[in-house]
Order: sequence, then C-alpha cells, then structure tokens
Amino acid sequence: MPLLYTLAMPGESHQGVLPLLGEERKLLGERLREHVVMLGERIGERNIWLPEKLRASASYIDQTLTGMGYRVSSQRFEIDGAAHGALAGDAAGGSAPFPLHNLQVELPGNRLAEEIVLLGAHYDSVMGSPGANDNGSGVAALLELGRLLRDQRLDRTVRLVAFVNEEPPFFQTPEMGSRVYAARARQRGEKITAMYSLETIGFYSDAPGSQKYPPPLSFFYPDSGHFIGFISNISSRALLRRSIASFRRRAAFPSEGAALPGWVMGVSWSDQWSFWQEGYPALMITDTAPFRYPYYHTPQDTPDKLDYHRLARVVAGLALMVQDIAGFEGHHGGG
Repeated sequence: MPLLYTLAMPGESHQGVLPLLGEERKLLGERLREHVVMLGERIGERNIWLPEKLRASASYIDQTLTGMGYRVSSQRFEIDGAAHGALAGDAAGGSAPFPLHNLQVELPGNRLAEEIVLLGAHYDSVMGSPGANDNGSGVAALLELGRLLRDQRLDRTVRLVAFVNEEPPFFQTPEMGSRVYAARARQRGEKITAMYSLETIGFYSDAPGSQKYPPPLSFFYPDSGHFIGFISNISSRALLRRSIASFRRRAAFPSEGAALPGWVMGVSWSDQWSFWQEGYPALMITDTAPFRYPYYHTPQDTPDKLDYHRLARVVAGLALMVQDIAGFEGHHGGG
C-alpha cells in the first residue's frame, strides 16, 4: 500500500507561533488542570489493586458530569477478582466476582439520532503510576468536552464514555472496559459512526528530537513533540481524514495524522482497538505517549508535567470538530 495513501492528510497543520490564549481558553485550561490534579494527585494510582481509588475516580467523573446537568448511566460488568489478586475485602475473600463500571452520558441527536458519535477515555492507571497524563489528561478532556457540547443541538447522538480496565493485564482482553462496551454495542445493533479515543494528550515539547516514531515514520513527521496526533487503522481512514480536516479548519494548533495497519507499534494501544474488533470506525487522539512523554507508565507521571494551555487549545478544537462530525441540526452540508 503506498505511503501517500496512508500518510497524506487533508488541510494543513498550523505553523508558527500560536495565537494569544483568550480568557475562555485560560479558564478551560484551569478546569483541565483541576481534573488532572484530582485524578493524578489527590486520588493517584487507580486500578483494581487499589479499588477504593478506582471507585473514587468513578465517583468524581459521575459527580462532575451530574453537576453539568447530565444523567450518568453505569455499565456494570464483573471480572474474577481472585484471578487478578484483587483485595480480599473487595472481592469477598478473593473468591467473588469483582464489579467494575464504564460510565456514560448521552446528548440525544435529532435528524440522525440513530447514528452515534462516541468520545471515550479510560480512567484507570497502570500499576505503579498516578496516571496524570495517562490518562488523567484524556478524562479531563472528556469532562470538558461534555461541558462545551452540553447545549449544542446536533443531528447525531453524542456519547461520552469513561472506560475502566484499559491498562495491563486487561489490555486487549475480554475484560478491557471498552472491549465489553463495544461488544455490547454490536450485540444491540448500535450504529456507532465515529469513535474517538482520548489517550494521553497533555504533554508537548518544542525541543528538537523530543518526538520519536516507529520506523520509518520519522522521515515524514516533525522531530519535535509540539502537535496533537490523529491515528487510525486503514479501515477507519475516511473518518480520520474527515476529522483531521475539521480540526485543522477549526483549531490553530499543530496536528499530524496517519492511517496505519494495526500491527504498527502504538497504533492499537488504546480503546479504539476495541471498536475495531466490532467493525466500528475509530481513531486515537494522542500526544503519542511513549514516543514523546518521558514519564510514560512511571511514578513520575504527575500533574506538573502537563501543558494545560496547549491542552485547552486541543480540547477547544476537538469540541468544534465533534460539532462538525455530529452535524449541527438544520445544517446538512455533509455532517
């Protein structure tokens, strides 16, 4: 397959100095910081080995979205707590099923309500890490996208979903939260026309050599980590191209995209993989995680490492992109 087919993207990435940050964007940056501090510092590491922390994270997400006026629904599923060494007090002596929850809110669509645009981010962190960027930044973005989109009237239904169990040992297993969600969506015959995985999106650097890539991509992309990445598999290429074209029209922020085979290192490393398994178009929006972020999956993944002004620019641009993809009610120019 020609590289031009997989790497060429519509529009142009923003070049040069970023425009001044307005007051609304500064406030957005502060709200994003507050969410990341809550998840990545006050709560900290959160997974089934620290179940009270996992519950605290879910509660924070629930309360934040409820405070915005949403009705939060919970998709419960169970894992074998004993098999994964869950705390005895939380799994009835280590022998009972261990309950977990994906959390969802929905903005009902209008003209095309049966078509669903889904934004997702996992709220667990890897063992041994407080997970500020991975994936407190993605959850913070999900929450603020909920705020930015709340009063929009859109053609398509928009869902915001916080997934549990993205990190190992659940990654790419039937017990991965997004895998459970995507499988149930397919069983119900839901028409998910676009899925966006918000994965580790808060770290940026202008330093030469700060950005790495799996070979041979370094020949085609910047060597500094100043951009937000849009990554899909080949079958989701059409969605990727529509999405990055919209972002580039709407946001004065550098962006790069690629539609690549799922076996390329990093391409399948988040919740979009689960939706690919069910045949849904999906992509990952990311700062590229270990290809840029030196604190990936370490105890040093703390809130002070993130750039909240740049994160605010990205989130504001994504809100406008979602409006384009979901389609303003009454505007039927391609959706």
